[in-house]
Amino acid sequence: MNVRTPFWHRTVGVFLFINIAGFPLAVAMGEPRHAFLHVVLSFVGYLGWQLTAQRKPSPVQTVEADPRLEYLQQSVDAIALEVERIGEAQRFNEKLRVEKDKGNRQV
Repeated sequence: MNVRTPFWHRTVGVFLFINIAGFPLAVAMGEPRHAFLHVVLSFVGYLGWQLTAQRKPSPVQTVEADPRLEYLQQSVDAIALEVERIGEAQRFNEKLRVEKDKGNRQV
């Protein structure tokens, strides 16, 4: 499971907002332990925010094309062209054979 989804990032953001907003309310109510808990949970929320943040993709390093690989690609392309020509010739010959058989049957 990929933790860095937008859903989790938004969820952690809401969690962080609630705890940051809860701190002054807990202080106003005179509950220091409650306020401390909001501080701790805000820290946990910040760590979650950092973990779920989308990272910028690292720049792709360009690699020089290997001349052997380029030659191999050209060879494969040439073979594919020749195979297509052979297939086309076979289809044409089959078509001529069928037409010749039809002509012999009619005579």
